[in-house]
Amino acid sequence: MLDDQVRAVLDRLEQEDAEERRQELPPEQRSRAVAPTTGQFLFSIVAPQAACEVLEIGGSRGYSTIWLAAGARYLGGRVVSIERDPEAARRWRENVTEAGLGDWVELIEADAIDVLHELQDIFDVVFIDAEKSHYEHYFAHARQCVEAGGLIVADNVLSHRETLEDYSRARQSDPTLVSTTVPLDRGLELSAVLSESL
Repeated sequence: MLDDQVRAVLDRLEQEDAEERRQELPPEQRSRAVAPTTGQFLFSIVAPQAACEVLEIGGSRGYSTIWLAAGARYLGGRVVSIERDPEAARRWRENVTEAGLGDWVELIEADAIDVLHELQDIFDVVFIDAEKSHYEHYFAHARQCVEAGGLIVADNVLSHRETLEDYSRARQSDPTLVSTTVPLDRGLELSAVLSESL
Protein backbone atom coordinates (compact mmCIF):
# COMPACT_ATOMS: atom_id res chain seq x y z
CA MET A 1 0.00 0.00 0.00
CA LEU A 2 1.09 3.58 -0.45
CA ASP A 3 1.64 4.46 3.19
CA ASP A 4 3.63 7.47 4.40
CA GLN A 5 6.84 5.43 4.54
CA VAL A 6 6.59 4.42 0.89
CA ARG A 7 5.52 7.89 -0.24
CA ALA A 8 8.46 9.52 1.54
CA VAL A 9 10.99 7.36 -0.29
CA LEU A 10 9.25 7.83 -3.64
CA ASP A 11 9.22 11.62 -3.11
CA ARG A 12 12.93 11.65 -2.27
CA LEU A 13 13.83 9.55 -5.30
CA GLU A 14 11.74 11.78 -7.57
CA GLN A 15 13.60 14.83 -6.27
CA GLU A 16 16.96 13.10 -6.79
CA ASP A 17 16.03 12.19 -10.35
CA ALA A 18 14.86 15.73 -11.13
CA GLU A 19 18.07 17.21 -9.73
CA GLU A 20 20.26 14.80 -11.71
CA ARG A 21 18.38 15.70 -14.89
CA ARG A 22 18.69 19.41 -14.09
CA GLN A 23 22.45 18.92 -13.78
CA GLU A 24 22.37 17.13 -17.15
CA LEU A 25 24.28 14.15 -15.81
CA PRO A 26 24.85 11.39 -18.38
CA PRO A 27 22.30 8.55 -18.19
CA GLU A 28 24.77 6.10 -16.67
CA GLN A 29 25.21 8.45 -13.68
CA ARG A 30 21.48 9.08 -13.15
CA SER A 31 18.89 7.00 -11.36
CA ARG A 32 17.23 6.16 -14.69
CA ALA A 33 13.89 5.99 -12.92
CA VAL A 34 10.56 5.68 -14.65
CA ALA A 35 8.30 8.73 -14.63
CA PRO A 36 6.01 8.99 -11.57
CA THR A 37 2.90 8.42 -13.68
CA THR A 38 4.46 5.24 -15.07
CA GLY A 39 5.09 4.15 -11.49
CA GLN A 40 1.42 4.75 -10.69
CA PHE A 41 0.43 2.79 -13.78
CA LEU A 42 2.58 -0.18 -12.72
CA PHE A 43 1.08 -0.04 -9.23
CA SER A 44 -2.43 -0.11 -10.69
CA ILE A 45 -1.61 -3.20 -12.77
CA VAL A 46 -0.18 -5.16 -9.85
CA ALA A 47 -2.28 -4.13 -6.82
CA PRO A 48 -5.60 -5.76 -7.85
CA GLN A 49 -4.04 -9.18 -8.49
CA ALA A 50 -4.01 -11.72 -5.69
CA ALA A 51 -0.54 -13.14 -4.99
CA CYS A 52 0.85 -11.27 -8.00
CA GLU A 53 4.33 -12.48 -8.95
CA VAL A 54 6.36 -9.75 -10.67
CA LEU A 55 9.68 -9.92 -12.51
CA GLU A 56 11.48 -6.63 -13.06
CA ILE A 57 14.34 -6.55 -15.56
CA GLY A 58 16.37 -3.46 -14.66
CA GLY A 59 15.83 -2.34 -11.07
CA SER A 60 18.26 0.61 -10.99
CA ARG A 61 17.97 2.32 -7.57
CA GLY A 62 14.60 0.79 -6.82
CA TYR A 63 12.10 3.49 -7.75
CA SER A 64 9.96 1.31 -10.02
CA THR A 65 10.55 -1.66 -7.69
CA ILE A 66 8.96 0.29 -4.85
CA TRP A 67 5.86 1.04 -6.93
CA LEU A 68 5.61 -2.61 -7.97
CA ALA A 69 6.23 -3.99 -4.47
CA ALA A 70 3.80 -1.56 -2.85
CA GLY A 71 1.17 -2.95 -5.21
CA ALA A 72 2.21 -6.57 -4.80
CA ARG A 73 1.99 -6.56 -1.01
CA TYR A 74 -1.70 -5.60 -1.08
CA LEU A 75 -2.79 -9.15 -1.84
CA GLY A 76 0.29 -11.15 -0.96
CA GLY A 77 2.52 -10.94 -4.04
CA ARG A 78 6.23 -10.33 -4.49
CA VAL A 79 8.76 -8.77 -6.86
CA VAL A 80 11.97 -10.28 -8.18
CA SER A 81 14.21 -7.54 -9.56
CA ILE A 82 17.38 -7.93 -11.61
CA GLU A 83 20.05 -5.22 -11.56
CA ARG A 84 23.62 -5.57 -12.80
CA ASP A 85 25.23 -2.31 -11.60
CA PRO A 86 26.74 -2.79 -8.10
CA GLU A 87 26.25 0.82 -7.00
CA ALA A 88 22.66 0.90 -8.25
CA ALA A 89 22.03 -2.42 -6.47
CA ARG A 90 23.42 -0.99 -3.23
CA ARG A 91 21.13 2.01 -3.49
CA TRP A 92 18.24 -0.33 -4.44
CA ARG A 93 18.66 -2.23 -1.18
CA GLU A 94 18.81 0.95 0.87
CA ASN A 95 15.74 2.47 -0.76
CA VAL A 96 13.59 -0.65 -0.68
CA THR A 97 14.48 -1.22 2.98
CA GLU A 98 13.73 2.40 3.86
CA ALA A 99 10.33 2.03 2.17
CA GLY A 100 9.59 -0.97 4.42
CA LEU A 101 9.17 -3.38 1.50
CA GLY A 102 11.98 -5.84 2.17
CA ASP A 103 9.62 -8.74 2.80
CA TRP A 104 8.04 -8.45 -0.65
CA VAL A 105 11.14 -8.18 -2.83
CA GLU A 106 14.18 -10.12 -3.95
CA LEU A 107 17.16 -8.65 -5.78
CA ILE A 108 19.26 -10.66 -8.21
CA GLU A 109 22.48 -8.73 -8.69
CA ALA A 110 23.61 -9.86 -12.13
CA ASP A 111 23.31 -9.14 -15.82
CA ALA A 112 19.81 -10.20 -16.88
CA ILE A 113 21.21 -11.82 -20.00
CA ASP A 114 23.19 -14.19 -17.79
CA VAL A 115 20.41 -15.19 -15.39
CA LEU A 116 17.03 -14.99 -17.12
CA HIS A 117 17.33 -18.46 -18.62
CA GLU A 118 17.91 -19.88 -15.12
CA LEU A 119 14.64 -18.62 -13.63
CA GLN A 120 12.16 -21.39 -12.91
CA ASP A 121 9.32 -19.28 -11.50
CA ILE A 122 6.13 -18.30 -13.30
CA PHE A 123 5.33 -14.58 -13.20
CA ASP A 124 2.07 -12.72 -13.67
CA VAL A 125 3.72 -9.44 -14.70
CA VAL A 126 7.12 -8.78 -16.26
CA PHE A 127 8.45 -5.23 -16.46
CA ILE A 128 11.33 -4.60 -18.89
CA ASP A 129 13.36 -1.41 -18.35
CA ALA A 130 16.99 -2.20 -19.03
CA GLU A 131 19.40 -1.97 -21.97
CA LYS A 132 17.27 -1.15 -24.99
CA SER A 133 19.40 -3.12 -27.45
CA HIS A 134 18.65 -6.31 -25.49
CA TYR A 135 14.84 -6.05 -25.29
CA GLU A 136 14.28 -8.90 -27.74
CA HIS A 137 16.54 -11.14 -25.71
CA TYR A 138 14.83 -10.14 -22.45
CA PHE A 139 11.43 -10.78 -23.98
CA ALA A 140 12.37 -14.19 -25.37
CA HIS A 141 13.43 -15.44 -21.95
CA ALA A 142 10.72 -13.65 -19.98
CA ARG A 143 8.09 -15.13 -22.32
CA GLN A 144 8.98 -18.57 -21.00
CA CYS A 145 8.18 -17.39 -17.46
CA VAL A 146 4.68 -16.10 -18.27
CA GLU A 147 1.58 -18.21 -18.81
CA ALA A 148 -1.66 -17.29 -20.56
CA GLY A 149 -3.22 -14.34 -18.76
CA GLY A 150 0.12 -12.78 -17.87
CA LEU A 151 1.37 -9.38 -18.94
CA ILE A 152 4.74 -8.16 -20.22
CA VAL A 153 5.34 -4.41 -20.05
CA ALA A 154 8.28 -2.74 -21.81
CA ASP A 155 9.22 0.87 -21.09
CA ASN A 156 10.76 3.50 -23.42
CA VAL A 157 9.23 2.25 -26.66
CA LEU A 158 8.41 5.82 -27.77
CA SER A 159 11.37 7.71 -26.29
CA HIS A 160 13.68 5.15 -27.97
CA ARG A 161 11.51 4.50 -31.00
CA GLU A 162 14.47 4.11 -33.35
CA THR A 163 15.80 1.23 -31.26
CA LEU A 164 12.51 -0.30 -30.09
CA GLU A 165 10.14 0.13 -33.02
CA ASP A 166 10.92 -3.38 -34.23
CA TYR A 167 10.29 -4.70 -30.70
CA SER A 168 6.78 -3.22 -30.66
CA ARG A 169 6.06 -4.36 -34.22
CA ALA A 170 7.10 -7.92 -33.38
CA ARG A 171 4.87 -8.04 -30.30
CA GLN A 172 1.88 -6.64 -32.19
CA SER A 173 2.22 -9.22 -34.97
CA ASP A 174 2.52 -12.17 -32.55
CA PRO A 175 -0.75 -14.20 -32.60
CA THR A 176 -0.10 -15.50 -29.07
CA LEU A 177 -0.31 -11.93 -27.70
CA VAL A 178 -2.51 -8.90 -27.69
CA SER A 179 -0.03 -6.03 -27.67
CA THR A 180 -0.53 -2.30 -27.81
CA THR A 181 1.61 0.80 -27.39
CA VAL A 182 0.42 3.03 -24.57
CA PRO A 183 1.57 6.65 -25.07
CA LEU A 184 2.23 7.29 -21.38
CA ASP A 185 5.44 9.14 -20.52
CA ARG A 186 8.25 7.45 -22.48
CA GLY A 187 5.93 4.88 -24.03
CA LEU A 188 4.93 1.43 -22.78
CA GLU A 189 4.36 -1.69 -24.86
CA LEU A 190 1.75 -3.82 -23.08
CA SER A 191 1.71 -7.42 -24.25
CA ALA A 192 -1.03 -9.64 -22.80
CA VAL A 193 -0.25 -13.33 -23.20
CA LEU A 194 -3.08 -15.31 -24.81
CA SER A 195 -1.49 -18.73 -25.16
CA GLU A 196 1.75 -20.64 -25.09
CA SER A 197 4.42 -19.64 -27.62
CA LEU A 198 3.94 -21.11 -31.08
